[in-house]
Amino acid sequence: MGLILNILIYLYLSAGVWSIQNPWLPCQFTDEHVFTNNEGHTETRLIHREAMLQFGQKEDAPVNPNAITLLITGSKLDLRRYVEGVEEEQLECELRRYSTEGIYVRWPVMGALEYNRWFLCTLRHSRGLFTVTGFLRHPSDQPPPGEQDYRKWPPIPDREVLTTTVAMVIKTKTPSVKAGLMSQQKLHCQFDVDHKGANITVEWHWQHRGERNKLFSYTSRTGHTQGSGVGLKALATGDATYTLPLSKMSSEGTYICSVSVNPLFGSVDINLHIEEPPRVSLNVGPTFSLQEGQEQKVVCEANSYYPLDVEIVWYEQDPAASGQRVGAPLPKVLDNILLSSHKHNQDRTYSLSAFFYLKASLRQSGKQFTCSVSHHSLKVPIKKSFILNVEEPGSWMFNIVLGLIVILLVILFVMLRYLHSVRKRAVEKKPY
Repeated sequence: MGLILNILIYLYLSAGVWSIQNPWLPCQFTDEHVFTNNEGHTETRLIHREAMLQFGQKEDAPVNPNAITLLITGSKLDLRRYVEGVEEEQLECELRRYSTEGIYVRWPVMGALEYNRWFLCTLRHSRGLFTVTGFLRHPSDQPPPGEQDYRKWPPIPDREVLTTTVAMVIKTKTPSVKAGLMSQQKLHCQFDVDHKGANITVEWHWQHRGERNKLFSYTSRTGHTQGSGVGLKALATGDATYTLPLSKMSSEGTYICSVSVNPLFGSVDINLHIEEPPRVSLNVGPTFSLQEGQEQKVVCEANSYYPLDVEIVWYEQDPAASGQRVGAPLPKVLDNILLSSHKHNQDRTYSLSAFFYLKASLRQSGKQFTCSVSHHSLKVPIKKSFILNVEEPGSWMFNIVLGLIVILLVILFVMLRYLHSVRKRAVEKKPY
């Protein structure tokens, strides 16, 4: 009977959506062993252990008795609310211990014990749609050993059940943002605490290549605010979303939203990437005429793009074939393409051109030449085309001669009108 029950539990765990009807989630518990090496330096060895995040009541039996279980019991905060409707296979769950660096504070909720041991639970969407960090409080009547608890973690047996509550949550729905130049972006950050009247400090920082700047700070105890970009009314509801000024190249970097309630400090990182699509142009019109044997430099230019990597491909095909979805011959990729060096523009964007020398032949007349530009900022390549019209030398000369005749006739017509007007004026001035 026990074997059948374990099989049913395993199948249920693998079934799909993580919801109230399925209140558990497999996690990786990254444990830490802190020790002093032979040279007297402190080292930390990470140990990956199997664990379960389980929601329920005190004394509930663990869903997986062979793993470490963090049993989350009821509190004001429900961690499941922040990931509603997400399938289990789309969630990445990580558990860690959390050190208060020797700061011991009695957590001000009803029935709280004098001491607490803390754990961090981080839930990430596999496609980068959000990151949620929850602080799990494991109350105890025994003080942690030593002043620096992270140096003397109490051991956790493999099948231990730790009863916890969610004390604080911080979430972002924009862990990675792609922005074009001169666009306005909102960097999402929200938080919540399991009791009212908490002394909360909210800060935003920007860092990039070793540089770090404070953008905004707020302390609820004093109401003091420094910087801008976060609405104070929204802060009262736990919304610390930062509105970024019009983005430029210097906006790129990591934005850090941090929330602290003594002795807890949580943060989420938001990576902002600037992506500016190229502007593509050709040095010839949609229809381009050449005489057979004549040579022309044809240039495709990609301007003002960022980041650096761009791909430009020239190919030739029949115009009729380009509109066919089935059975159309593949376009012929041109292999005589030359690339210019990358041009660094004043706004820190880049430009590049790909060109070739087209020597016209009659067999190419009516062919379509296409320049295709691919870049990180584009979902599909940008394509610019022209159709080549090749004329025989005779017809070319005929057109030139015909053009000259027309020009001469026009000149003759203008001269005759001029002579006629001169003669008319002379007759009118002649005395009788």
